[in-house]
Amino acid sequence: MPNLTVLLSPADRKQPGGNPFAPDMFDYRTSGTFNYFDDLNPERRELIDTLQEVIDEEEEDALADLFGLEGYELEEAVRVNSEIYDAPLMSALDRYSPGVMYAAMDFANLPTGAQRRLLENGVILSGLFGLLRPDDLIPNYQLGMKASIPDLGPVADYWRPVVSPILNDSLEDRWVWDLLPEVHRNAWTDEHTYEARVEVTFEREEEGERVEITGEDLEVQRGQFVNFIVQETAEEMEDLREWAEEESDDLSFDEAASTYDEETKTWSIVMVQE
Repeated sequence: MPNLTVLLSPADRKQPGGNPFAPDMFDYRTSGTFNYFDDLNPERRELIDTLQEVIDEEEEDALADLFGLEGYELEEAVRVNSEIYDAPLMSALDRYSPGVMYAAMDFANLPTGAQRRLLENGVILSGLFGLLRPDDLIPNYQLGMKASIPDLGPVADYWRPVVSPILNDSLEDRWVWDLLPEVHRNAWTDEHTYEARVEVTFEREEEGERVEITGEDLEVQRGQFVNFIVQETAEEMEDLREWAEEESDDLSFDEAASTYDEETKTWSIVMVQE
């Protein structure tokens, strides 16, 4: 069995629709349903209930600030969040498939074993659900980890005391590839229970200078990196070195710019786009 975990963020863009006949998402492993972090169900319900109350009570300007959206996108966010309990479901992986990072993973074209490794070893930190596995069934929704909800406060602060012990326990003695944005990492109090954790920064050369890759270009690099992890079953730094030297056409591993913190068991590595 692989001894790795890949920490991921959700996608802002979501696939609509789903299976209207799927069982209640809050029922743990009823027929056809997966919900691996079912201990979080009370907090999920509290967050959803409070969010729906806010939608009913707040003016449009306040909701625009909450979701960071306006116009049609705001209307859609209000609609899907109001319908969460009765909405059709699909796997988180499919729900997030329009996102740039998830598209770059190219899940459909991964070998079967690599697909299984992603489904079994991926953990998604979600603003609405706390923790998800890629095959958990979820409805369409809209809520970012950086949002702040009246009466509950910042979403990351809401989840931190609940998510942290569960995540720390699940990561014990594992090799962790941490591809989280900082706002999602802030929802986790890291107790360093893992064998090692790897944070990845992506850079490229522009006009003779090294610059950090951001935005959608960063999401592409993260998605392609996940593709490498699950194909190679990468569980140590040597796997990364060999892949970067022998197989990657796009990225090189800048070992000189990478560091290791023995106290936190954390590698901070730099991958350079060729």
